[in-house]
Amino acid sequence: MDKVALTERANPDTTGIDLMSSYEIAKTINNEDKKVAAAIEKVLPEIGEAIELIAGSFRRGGRLAYFGAGTSGRIGVLDASECWPTFGVEHGMVQGYIAGGDEALRFSIENSEDSAELGLQDLADFNPTANDVVVGVSANGGPRYVLAVMEEAQKRGVKTIGISSNPEAKLKEVSDIFINPIVGEEAITGSSRMKSGTAQKMILNMLSTGAMIRIGKTYENYMIDVRLANEKLVERGVRFVSEIADIEPNKAREYIELSGKNVKTACVMAIKKCSKTKAEKLLAENEGILRKVINP
Repeated sequence: MDKVALTERANPDTTGIDLMSSYEIAKTINNEDKKVAAAIEKVLPEIGEAIELIAGSFRRGGRLAYFGAGTSGRIGVLDASECWPTFGVEHGMVQGYIAGGDEALRFSIENSEDSAELGLQDLADFNPTANDVVVGVSANGGPRYVLAVMEEAQKRGVKTIGISSNPEAKLKEVSDIFINPIVGEEAITGSSRMKSGTAQKMILNMLSTGAMIRIGKTYENYMIDVRLANEKLVERGVRFVSEIADIEPNKAREYIELSGKNVKTACVMAIKKCSKTKAEKLLAENEGILRKVINP
């Protein structure tokens, strides 16, 4: 009989959860959730290494792709979809694939995780090159869908990052960098959408955000490449320009409009007292990094 994965074992601290009050259930789950950040702290060196690998890929014009099944796949698709509006990157620079395709985002297609063929089809759709990075995400680290993707990616000379919560994960064998926070047994046995899923969400946030910071998609802690796609985001852009350039909000709004609703360009225009064309030229000469332009 195969050894039971840690993510599938019963949690001795929650065996009486079905007898608890609603408050006690919430408190018990909260106590389990507190273990997630502590577990991630222990794998920060691997996360840092992964951030630098991804940032290097982006600098070479490469892309990042997440592959997962079930909860892991949904979390990957979520993180990928949020990179476009948050950091103003091109569609396709960060992609997310889930076993079973888009239908699996809303409906459970659990047997899809057992299909190596589906994994290879999705990898073929992504069509990675040596400049890209492939991330396999799985709580127990064993779905054939994910393993097939990672194995084939490595055969193609693509760097791979594995994320799991199981010390016995097969995923480790096909990962150039293996990130494995041990969050312990789930509050509800086998429900890896809980602590394992939370850990995955936190780690993917770190990977994408950290890499974007490293390639200049922020100034200080301002997300200056945010796409101003609605009124809330326009107001956010105005505030960013006002604070970075140290000008009144009404003046910042003028620069936002003159820049074509581009926060980074508006900041350069305001600080350098130059035209949009000149601001764009200065940014292009400095790899799009605002700090290099305004604090040379």
